[in-house]
Amino acid sequence: MADPSSYRPKPGQIPDSPGVYKFRDEHRRVIYVGKAKSLRQRLASYFQDLTNLHPRTRTMVTTASSVEWTVVSTEVEALQLEYSWIKEFDPRFNVKYRDDKSYPYLAVTMNEEFPRVQVMRGHKRKGVRYFGPYGHAWAIRDTVDLLLRVFPVRTCSAGVFKNAARTGRPCLLGYIGKCSAPCVGRVTAEEHRELAEEFSDFMAGRTGTYIRRLEKRMTDAAEEMEYERAARLRDDIEALKKAMEKNAVVLADATDADLMAVAEDELEAAVQIFHVRGGRVRGQRGWVTDKVEAVTTGDLVEHALQQLYGEETGDSVPKEVLVPALPELVEPVQEWLAARRGSNVSLRIPQRGDKKALMETVQRNALQALALHKTKRASDLTTRSRALEEIAEALALDSAPLRIECYDISHLQGDDVVASMVVFEDGLQRKGEYRRFQIKGFAGQDDVRSMHEVITRRFRRYLSEKERTGEWTDGEAEGTSDGENAFTEDDGRPKRFAYPPQLVVVDGGRPQVAAAQKALDELGIDDIAVCGLAKRLEEVWLPDEDDPVVLPRTSEGLYLLQRVRDEAHRFAITYQRAKRAKRFKASPLDEVPGLGETRKQALIKHFGSVKKLRSATIDQICEVPGIGRKTAEAIAVALAQAAPAAPAVNTATGEIMEDEEPGTTPDSPEEPVTAGASYERRGQET
Repeated sequence: MADPSSYRPKPGQIPDSPGVYKFRDEHRRVIYVGKAKSLRQRLASYFQDLTNLHPRTRTMVTTASSVEWTVVSTEVEALQLEYSWIKEFDPRFNVKYRDDKSYPYLAVTMNEEFPRVQVMRGHKRKGVRYFGPYGHAWAIRDTVDLLLRVFPVRTCSAGVFKNAARTGRPCLLGYIGKCSAPCVGRVTAEEHRELAEEFSDFMAGRTGTYIRRLEKRMTDAAEEMEYERAARLRDDIEALKKAMEKNAVVLADATDADLMAVAEDELEAAVQIFHVRGGRVRGQRGWVTDKVEAVTTGDLVEHALQQLYGEETGDSVPKEVLVPALPELVEPVQEWLAARRGSNVSLRIPQRGDKKALMETVQRNALQALALHKTKRASDLTTRSRALEEIAEALALDSAPLRIECYDISHLQGDDVVASMVVFEDGLQRKGEYRRFQIKGFAGQDDVRSMHEVITRRFRRYLSEKERTGEWTDGEAEGTSDGENAFTEDDGRPKRFAYPPQLVVVDGGRPQVAAAQKALDELGIDDIAVCGLAKRLEEVWLPDEDDPVVLPRTSEGLYLLQRVRDEAHRFAITYQRAKRAKRFKASPLDEVPGLGETRKQALIKHFGSVKKLRSATIDQICEVPGIGRKTAEAIAVALAQAAPAAPAVNTATGEIMEDEEPGTTPDSPEEPVTAGASYERRGQET
């Protein structure tokens, strides 16, 4: 634990101007980023008597070992730089809102020749129009199913679209009138794009135009005694109205606003956001955060605004944002929002009327979200702290293991042997620091040797970084330095494998623990604890101990170790399955040196399958554009040496499909399963 006075800047050294500051720990990792209207006043507040500081602020300043700052010209620039650094460094003591799920959006891919309507999650892509987010994916699909009667836009995947274009037959939606079937030329690309534009306009809230247009067409059809067409238009109007009813009218028709509410206690805070477009609630989302610093409600609102609009531009930022409390410096935040939107944005607290009533609804949702979150043990700050303390006590550690790394080995009867490394800090996952390994030292099934190899490779990399900077020799060897950059790159981000854990957990019992400890001993590392968690009885094994440590079944420490172990197992088996799938999909053309994906596709398209390519002569192969005689000879040799794959089998009928080799037709939406690959033996997969 550092004494803040040891790195306190000298009087007069800190400028009295706007800026952004960073606290770093002893390993040069950025642990906190903040901004200030006056750097001198803000930083001085951290270096007062520790008893006067908020407990979490006290923990931060005693964990830190240095502070640095960057001066900017305006408070808006400080806000922008603070957001950029928080995204880049992911400081552990900053407020970070965590989605309890990845919220789905309704997306229209306007960047494609034939736009597609689909459900999307994750980062937004350029050229795609998004609507939402929604609480559930089924809500999106219900709405889309109703709208496809009126706006029959493509919803199929690229593989299905190509297959329909090749065969000249549309999918089922094309036959029942819920797709305009551009794949078979029923409409042109321009006509289909116009349908997608109308669909997007309707979802954006411009609904009255289309309702009135359809009502007029229905009336005209009835006057002309085309009753079947009039009945279909009537059903279309009902479908549109039903889709509109799914989003209740809550504000005036022209209102575009986001409403944000915050529910908090001493340890955590929950934020709920309602997205209102065209007077209707079009989406909802929520976040939860640990209050790891002393923050007000206004500060929580400011951090939430940064996360919500930091990557958004244009109409994605509404004209009006309603909040429960204003940030301390409201003008810079408004200017920042206006810059992202491209026009003025109103940031205010609703005082009366419908907006005040809707804000109360959002507040109730936030309170409910916080209460629900409190029931989840894994995310409770107090519970995590107790779990780490129990682990430290059970394993006789000097302090709580704030960083835990867990390793697991996965294979399928000795094939595709891989390992995983997962990282938990403060009891929470650090997925950005997960690593995967391929076992290279030997072939076959040997979990103990595999564990020894993985631990050796991981910590050899750790030692090489310390040796390169001179930090590990304490200044006794040539080329030493002060270790300033031992754990981070020049920009402050952690290097790969450079940050050591306090505890290494292996998935296994006594043999695996002994292998891990032996690897550390061979490398001369004696300040990292090792333990293993055996699956059968959930016993904790320590090196050189004849009996395991048995934690109570109700122990929070055991629960945390189980979560760490299960996450390592999940990560390892996912990688192992991906490698196995890639091996099953491998083609003999992969062995031809210099033959890229484009020319492989050209060969398959020209001959139809690898089977037909194998029977072709060198002169026939040379007829493919881009294939010279030398390459053709290499292809012929590779195909001759490769054993033919087993015939594909239709698992429903048992029929052997001899026309093509599996996985060779580039346009097929799904790859057939070969007889050799259909049996996964999951029961023997570890």
